Amino acid sequence: MITAQRAAAARGTLPAVTGHRDDFSLGIRDDEPPTTAALRRILGEAAEVVIVEASPYNLDKPDAERITVSGAEIGELAELLAIVDGGTGDRCRCLGSPTILVRDAAGRDIAQWTLHHQTGLRGIGDSDADLRDGPALTDWLAEHGLTGPREIQRMLAEYAAQEEVRRVAWVRAAPPGLTEAAEAASRREDDDAEERLAELTAVRFPDAAERIAVLLAWAGFTPHAPPVPGGGTPWHELAPRRMLLQEPAEAIFEVLAAAPPTPAQLDGAAELFTDLDWKGRPDPPEPLRSVLIAHVTATGTDPMRTRMGWGYGRAG
Repeated sequence: MITAQRAAAARGTLPAVTGHRDDFSLGIRDDEPPTTAALRRILGEAAEVVIVEASPYNLDKPDAERITVSGAEIGELAELLAIVDGGTGDRCRCLGSPTILVRDAAGRDIAQWTLHHQTGLRGIGDSDADLRDGPALTDWLAEHGLTGPREIQRMLAEYAAQEEVRRVAWVRAAPPGLTEAAEAASRREDDDAEERLAELTAVRFPDAAERIAVLLAWAGFTPHAPPVPGGGTPWHELAPRRMLLQEPAEAIFEVLAAAPPTPAQLDGAAELFTDLDWKGRPDPPEPLRSVLIAHVTATGTDPMRTRMGWGYGRAG
């Protein structure tokens, strides 16, 4: 349906496509898993390959760096674009960059692919596919004048290192006896890792009051943890809060009133009582409410104070 549009696309411009597609390979079914063989078959028909440091929607930006390769260099590129056959079964939500335009001898675009996070490729089949050697491709692109991917790779490595520091700190903050299960949950090793963590928590702390107390302190890790790139809270860090949401509200209030709570427990309580899933449950009673307001006002982060104002700290 869109082959004619692609064939008529002018050199140097984004090929016209329809619907949601922003990538294609003529002759490659988009309902089959991606393979290296399919990719190399397309490159075998190429007269040149243009690689642009831009997403598919910004190929005409005048300041976008680009290179054109032909001849033996296409063969080199084909080796470096080797993918893990079968694909990931998913499609990254970002637009991707750089964009790879494969052209035949008439200058027609016969394929358009995008790199994702310098580790994956989109456009060959029904899903993204992991590159077999992303760093090698990044180095090759830099040697040919496209240094953006290398800078992105360095940035992503720094982000990953920051995220790992925080992940390790969260695991170390786990209550006694839960470290191994917390490690598995933090790595999301399988779909049942968090369920096993919850089950072990119930076994390790069968007394509800003790269980609530340790989970409140663990939930208090997140507000003052080192920020992760892009903001937000890693999914695994919400596990203590999700477990607390399974406990009766009155039981949580009783634990916090039974003895002076620690700062970490107050942080955890503040996070819990402003969680969207707490909506519909009662606000903390006095004097706990006043204690929380004073604590968050004095030591909380700006997001904590904002959420407090929307929730238990609102006037009236």
